[in-house]
Amino acid sequence: MLLVDDILFSPIKGINWIFKEIHKLAEEELSGEADRIRESLTELYMQLETGQITEEEFDHQESDLLDKLDALDEDDVMIGDIDEDDEDENEEEE
Repeated sequence: MLLVDDILFSPIKGINWIFKEIHKLAEEELSGEADRIRESLTELYMQLETGQITEEEFDHQESDLLDKLDALDEDDVMIGDIDEDDEDENEEEE
């Protein structure tokens, strides 16, 4: 019976694997975008400290970057995390 079960459920397992890969790539992309925004914030602070930009310019650019970062955090919550326990259970079933 196990061989028949494996054959019947292989398309479902394949689709499940594809969705997990898409989820992983989406999380990596969000993480990379957040890192780029943090780097921009660091550069912005350096520009303020060196006098390259004014306080007003700094405040405006900082608020824009922080808004983008907050939006990414909200997107990250919407995507959610796959429980590692679920992955372990799936691997044990195979």
